[in-house]
Amino acid sequence: MRMTPSHALLLFCVLLTGCASQQGRLALDEATASFQQVKEDTDVLRSAPKDVIRAGESLARAERLSSYWGSEDDVIHYAYLSQRYSQIARQHSELNLNQERLARLDLQRERLQLALREAKLLGAQQQGQWMEEQMVSLAASETDRGLVMTLGDVLFDAGRSELKASASRTILKLVQFLQINPRRTVRIEGYTDNRGDATENLELSRARAQAVADVLKDLGIDGKRLDVKGYGEAHPLAENASAKGRAQNRRVEILISDEQGHLSADR
Repeated sequence: MRMTPSHALLLFCVLLTGCASQQGRLALDEATASFQQVKEDTDVLRSAPKDVIRAGESLARAERLSSYWGSEDDVIHYAYLSQRYSQIARQHSELNLNQERLARLDLQRERLQLALREAKLLGAQQQGQWMEEQMVSLAASETDRGLVMTLGDVLFDAGRSELKASASRTILKLVQFLQINPRRTVRIEGYTDNRGDATENLELSRARAQAVADVLKDLGIDGKRLDVKGYGEAHPLAENASAKGRAQNRRVEILISDEQGHLSADR
């Protein structure tokens, strides 16, 4: 059978309608899938209910238009609107969730900062009590010159100014105390017994005091808070006639200021 021009035109229209129907169905399927996702998401429903409703209304209209002979462009248009409303609903939901998350983070940050302030205050109070207890264990005492911590000769090798590793624990306790009491200052005083040359003893006493100061600075204490003195064999604590007395005299004393940073006068 020979195809006439009218038959060819009719076939072309049928094929064109079929292609348009496929495009409309594809748009409807995509819009339906998007709407299904947002309407089942409780966060989206809570955050953007109006957008979800608009997506459903546009999808329903597109489906009605596709069920009877109508404009395929209208089907695609309303399917697009439905899908776009679904996307907007999800974007609003994500924005809302992010805002809620940021609000929670800000609240947590405020609580953490408050907790840190409280902990720092409590820590300072406890640290003060702890330090008083440690002062006793470190042969520290309240004197007419103020609070004095004594580092014995056992923390140095004989005739040497370098601190032994065993001094670390003692020094760290002092560093902690100074960190939570930033206004306090210290005077570090070195002493020796009377054996040997007096000039060399004076130099050794200052070198040992300086060694303690250097460690404190290495651990973060500002050097402006540290005063270093060497007194050699002056101001003994005990008689130098016995080994026990000489051991008491070989020492480094750390004089701790009051809370305002005031130290007693030099010897």
